[in-house]
Amino acid sequence: MRAPSTRRCSKRYASLQKRRCRRSVRRSARHAFTLLELLLVLAILVVLGGIVAVNVVGTGQAANADATTAQMKMLKQNIDMFQIRMNSLPQTLEELRDGPSDAAKKAKWVAPIITEIPKDAWGNEIEYSVNGNSFELRSGGIDGQKNTEDDIVVTP
Repeated sequence: MRAPSTRRCSKRYASLQKRRCRRSVRRSARHAFTLLELLLVLAILVVLGGIVAVNVVGTGQAANADATTAQMKMLKQNIDMFQIRMNSLPQTLEELRDGPSDAAKKAKWVAPIITEIPKDAWGNEIEYSVNGNSFELRSGGIDGQKNTEDDIVVTP
């Protein structure tokens, strides 16, 4: 048996390399994306992005409503504290900060209960109304209009 010549081996090696090269070119051509596939993926991403955007915006409004409710409940506790100290409800929210306007009750006043009057999460004033021995705190909600469907109300 004779050993193969080096010339023959190099030809075999070169033809093998050419075949591999042709295969890889064919494989890469088969694995490329068509324009239709790219457009389909893009459409799916746009739909998913729209769904996420709608959910994020809705979550922000719900978070503002929850923050306003928590703020109003804290304000209710401050009003209850005023009622315990002064033995009556404040006529305005400013009395929680400045003290009662009545001179007889002003003598009982020790220190402010709050330093500033809070606003709702949308930057609107919180409405306070007294009716006898009860009170109501009302925020206009998302639209800022009082006495509408989206109002946030806290009562004792």
